[in-house]
Amino acid sequence: MTQAKPVPVSILDKEYLISCPADEREQLHAVVNFVNEKLEEVKSSGSVIGTERMIIMATLNIANELLTYKLENRDYTESVGSVVKRLQTKIDGVLTRGE
Repeated sequence: MTQAKPVPVSILDKEYLISCPADEREQLHAVVNFVNEKLEEVKSSGSVIGTERMIIMATLNIANELLTYKLENRDYTESVGSVVKRLQTKIDGVLTRGE
């Protein structure tokens, strides 16, 4: 891991310095772009007035997407896990009979 250095980023047209290792800067910029996109979505909806409320709504939207993604992947992982266990049991059975 490389040493962290301040990286300038812009969120809601305000500049911030974020300490970040060089090998993680691309990811940092991707995250900043994602956050700015979510903030723009909330802003353009016109239903939220005020920067603080806009940030809270964008944060809730991002958290909702993350939790939905985690739940979908957990279900997928559990499904794959059960198939793997069944296959392992069948393989063990065949190998046991073959001995």
